[in-house]
Amino acid sequence: MKSLILLPLAFAAQPLAAAEPAPRVGVVADPCAALPPMPAVVADYMVRAKAALAAGNPLPPRSADGMAIYTRWQQDLLLADFAGFCRYAAANRSLSPATPDRIVFIGDSITEAWLTRQPDFFTGDRIDRGIGGQTTTQMLARFRADVIDLKPRVVHIMAGTNDIAGNIGATSLDRIEANIRTMVDLAGAHGIAVVIGSVLPARQFNWRPEIAPIEPIAALNARLRALATERNLIFADYYSALDDGAQGLAKVHAEDGVHPTAAGYAVMRPIAERALASAARKPS
Repeated sequence: MKSLILLPLAFAAQPLAAAEPAPRVGVVADPCAALPPMPAVVADYMVRAKAALAAGNPLPPRSADGMAIYTRWQQDLLLADFAGFCRYAAANRSLSPATPDRIVFIGDSITEAWLTRQPDFFTGDRIDRGIGGQTTTQMLARFRADVIDLKPRVVHIMAGTNDIAGNIGATSLDRIEANIRTMVDLAGAHGIAVVIGSVLPARQFNWRPEIAPIEPIAALNARLRALATERNLIFADYYSALDDGAQGLAKVHAEDGVHPTAAGYAVMRPIAERALASAARKPS
């Protein structure tokens, strides 16, 4: 998702390139070393935004020039690493061997920010592999690197918001469902139990106001619930718990109408705990 409130997460997600970057096309020893470097104005804003959030203050204002530079950099990053392989490459290499209780969460900014908002939820061998702005196409591409290769007992998949928002262009419910089905197939082939999280309610996307998301979200959630039933998976219904009665999120649960606050994640947490416990009990 492109919400500006999560810009610090997006900034932190990208490693800095070397002063003399390697060739940016073709086969190279380390593709992540060839990423376009973070612009100085973005790095400066990230530091100031992080300090403001830590102090409970509003985010610093963003200049038009700074946003233009940020947007160009994000476009360059998308071309250089469409799937986001580099986001967690170093972290994946440094992980200890998986325990029998390892759980991986794959998703977009709603998953990524969960760790920031509720770090105590990710104790033990729970691993957050969310990337802000990503669609199911991108998650499917990195599913091996960020899920299968980490050898979890359970994977929590929560995706679809950015597909509906059109973050990488036009799509269809069939395509979104097919991507999630393929992730489920891959998990099953490697003995990984699956929790499918519902798409959260949203009446509007502030980064794509021309999209009307209410009906596609409801339709996709119906498909995901049916998929869980068909494949004997666990469905975590966050939508019903967070719906404010008008197919959206109350301000207390998401200030921007999309990304949960700490209070929003507090509602989601017990639903997730029950779903994960149920999935872990399923035979491999």
